[in-house]
Amino acid sequence: MITWFDALLVTLWAAMTALGVRRGLAGLVWGLGGVAACFLANMLARGAVAAGLLALGLGLGVALAARRLVPEPASRPWHPLAGALGGAALGGVLVATLALGFPLEVRVGPQGREGVYPAPHLPPSLYAAVRGSTVKEGLMDVWRSGTALRTLLVPDQTHGVR
Repeated sequence: MITWFDALLVTLWAAMTALGVRRGLAGLVWGLGGVAACFLANMLARGAVAAGLLALGLGLGVALAARRLVPEPASRPWHPLAGALGGAALGGVLVATLALGFPLEVRVGPQGREGVYPAPHLPPSLYAAVRGSTVKEGLMDVWRSGTALRTLLVPDQTHGVR
């Protein structure tokens, strides 16, 4: 079922892709550099504040590098397509992080520990929208994926509670 939460996520992804198209070739550098900055910040920093500050610094470096490396962002006809790829990559990471970023509840039962996502203590309208989200359902395999993808999208589940 598609919920209002799915509509919000898809709109965000489309907006990030459009920003990449508008920036042209610099959008490719901006998008892929942004993904790399998020990964490095999540991998190197311990704690949300430290990761946020590191990501901000790395993001500023990526923005300056994109401006310096690509002086004419849309000089060729294929540059907007390259920018769309960069914007879609960064938008996809942002969407996946938002879809998987709600609290996880761990329940202990006769069969052992079991994670419930999202935690039922969220406000009812938000819980229903996230629980029924098609985007979230498509991303649930991230919990069982490799360390690199979990570090990028759900770093608190990779490194433990910070």
